[in-house]
Amino acid sequence: MRDLLAGWGYSDYHAGRLWSYLYRQQVSDLAEMTELRPELGQRLAAETCLGSLATQREIQSGDGYTRKFLLELPDGQAIETVLMAFHGRATVCVSTQAGCAMGCVFCATGQMGFQRHLTPGEIVAQVLHVTRLLSLSSHKFPQFPGNSRNSKELEGQAISGGLLRNNLHQSAPSASHSLRNVVLMGMGEPLHNFEATRAAVQILTDDSGLAIAPRFITLSTVGLVPAIYRLADEGWPVRLAVSLHAATDEERAALVPIARKWPLSELMAACRYYVEKRQRRIFFEWALIAGQNDTPEQAHALGRLLHGLDAHVNLIPLNLTAGYEGRPSDPAAVRRFQSILAEYNLPSTVRQRRGLDIDAGCGQLRHGLTATDEQRISG
Repeated sequence: MRDLLAGWGYSDYHAGRLWSYLYRQQVSDLAEMTELRPELGQRLAAETCLGSLATQREIQSGDGYTRKFLLELPDGQAIETVLMAFHGRATVCVSTQAGCAMGCVFCATGQMGFQRHLTPGEIVAQVLHVTRLLSLSSHKFPQFPGNSRNSKELEGQAISGGLLRNNLHQSAPSASHSLRNVVLMGMGEPLHNFEATRAAVQILTDDSGLAIAPRFITLSTVGLVPAIYRLADEGWPVRLAVSLHAATDEERAALVPIARKWPLSELMAACRYYVEKRQRRIFFEWALIAGQNDTPEQAHALGRLLHGLDAHVNLIPLNLTAGYEGRPSDPAAVRRFQSILAEYNLPSTVRQRRGLDIDAGCGQLRHGLTATDEQRISG
């Protein structure tokens, strides 16, 4: 932005003022930028556009704590963004592509195929969309039933063994929420759109703008090995989560086709390099599919695979999609799986499943609306 305005003959002061309007005040109309020089405002209006996205649909879950937005891109493509409320704070799940080229069989986005990469502005615009809505009284979330017990991580509770207790009743109740967490886990593979994702992260974390703490940004990848090495070498400050889902090459390739290109030996070497280079924990995501990857054999294989690595496993009972016949694991299988991981001193979390009634859960985002969505809109 400084370079753009410098080319027009304006100093860094004007770039800073414009930046503040966009990310501090979150102005969505150039006409509201009253302190800009009139001639600068006119040129901005003629040669640039603000990165706001039109809302095609907004659907709210039955409990009121999750909202899904179908946002229209300038070329008519559409993406889905999910806003989730927790006690006193909110998390936004952001898309980085329209569609996805990775083809994970249980993921609705993977089933729809790849359309195109998003620009940095289109990624950031999703975050601005929800921050603006959170400032409106009409978009307040309902109060949680609360008690005196506090928790730093309502989204899931890390345990060494046993099943996650109901964590809807943690912290004091609050209907006021501010955005704290950004998860790059929506439509698309962030590391497939490396440059745009990096630029978006830089904007989101800039201290003079939205100033989202890097430790509250999580990037999820299916395991693009060269990009993981690059991520480590470039020192991105975000948290890295790798979608694993199986602990043997044959079984992983059946779920995640990219595993045929980069087997587990290469993926784990990249993950270990990342941990050693960045000196930070790595997270692994595991969609628990009944009778397929929730067996004791897979749990032991996972424990051996991650042995000695500073890692944490996020367990997510499978969310149903129309294009995949698998079913989520039952609670007994989840308990058994976690208890085996505990034998390897491997911490794990059973993630709270959110927005399933509006297809807003992990792996359910896609370009389009289900019959359930249409009924909720019309009702």
